Amino acid sequence: MSDRNSFPADFLWGAATSAHQIEGSPLADGAGPSNWHRFSHTPGRTRNGDTGDVACDHYRRWREDVSLLCALGVNAYRFSIAWSRILPEGTGSVNAAGVAFYDRLVDALLEAQIQPVVTLFHWDLPAALEDRGAWLERDSAEWFAEYARVMFRALGDRVGMWATLNEPWVVMNAGYAHGVHAPGHRGWDEVPHVSHNLLRAHGLAVRAYRAERGGGRIGIVVNLEPKYAVSERAEDVAATARADAYMNRHYLDPLFKGTYPEELVAMFGTTWPEFPEEDFRLIGEPIDFLGINYYKRSVTCDDPDAPPVRARDVPQPGLHTELRWEVYPAGLTDILVWVHDRYATIPLYVTENGAAFADPATVHGDIPQDPRRVAYLRDHIRAVARARELGSDVRGYFAWSLLDNFEWAEGYSKRFGLYHVNFETQQRTPKASAQFYANVIRSRGAVVSDE
Repeated sequence: MSDRNSFPADFLWGAATSAHQIEGSPLADGAGPSNWHRFSHTPGRTRNGDTGDVACDHYRRWREDVSLLCALGVNAYRFSIAWSRILPEGTGSVNAAGVAFYDRLVDALLEAQIQPVVTLFHWDLPAALEDRGAWLERDSAEWFAEYARVMFRALGDRVGMWATLNEPWVVMNAGYAHGVHAPGHRGWDEVPHVSHNLLRAHGLAVRAYRAERGGGRIGIVVNLEPKYAVSERAEDVAATARADAYMNRHYLDPLFKGTYPEELVAMFGTTWPEFPEEDFRLIGEPIDFLGINYYKRSVTCDDPDAPPVRARDVPQPGLHTELRWEVYPAGLTDILVWVHDRYATIPLYVTENGAAFADPATVHGDIPQDPRRVAYLRDHIRAVARARELGSDVRGYFAWSLLDNFEWAEGYSKRFGLYHVNFETQQRTPKASAQFYANVIRSRGAVVSDE
């Protein structure tokens, strides 16, 4: 067996999920509704009117799902907590039954020698806070810090790795600029306030963690997309820089450099406020790791008719997923090295990476064959190995996702899972990609260079 692409013994091999996408039972045992519960129950918001009411029924089948993680051989599991299970009104009274659910899950993971990696916010905000203005309100940072403190006190003695937010750019861009995710707003003037309050919420949660626990690690998860100019024309190069500032540097520059990219101010003009200097000291609270979610690249051209960024993606030939995302493993290497070179030698984790493909119908007892997903995993794990060779301090890889699940506005039409889920019977069936990933883990990544 080749060792060329092997990974160190302490490398984290994991799978990832999120609460609203798998748990179901969103109002069970005293939980309050979330903005995504409300959004998906609004006609026309999701494909086929699908909701997360049942999803993968993980709320009741969590023991079975822990056994699936054991079968994969992962040493880490990244999952999120449903804020409205813990604080049904978003703040105030704590729902003990909601805390107890995650308490049991963490204990089961530790018993199985699987490290829990907890994300506090993966898009599902308590609906009660939506009614109070959500991320448009400066108070949202304090609301989030209150919730974070509850979880640190409840689980911090056993959970040593926390992420504050998952993909704040998507929360802002899909939820407030384009309206395709909850809460469904369409207003570019809301972008600066939502982004800034999300970052302030992150900073306050980091401070709360240091005050409450401080013994483990805390970071944030961002989705990044390398931007490549479609040509060497000055207009396309400038458009690519704007697109990069809007998506990638929008969150990383405040975290690591204490300022927003100058392109944002130029793009948004007078709608971009001057924020207090003390806000940037809060946002820049030192973190222990950065999580990076990677799915695709962007080949970018100038487009004056697409304000405020004035840029658009140029479709490329080749293999694309069911979400029309180009499969481009080299982009993962590029973005990991770029983060390392531009920002810091902070430990990095690939906290999500996966592909939605149309899987064949399952027959009882048969293993669904998903060769495109197998190839996707193989090539992207190779890309992580290459980034490590180039000096990027990548310490873990989490496949998205453990299970086929509720894919937000796409409902149940897109399948990312290593395990196929029959949403009528809730039967889980390992796909060929699950078997492949188990072999990757068993060989510490060496199998990807053998094939």
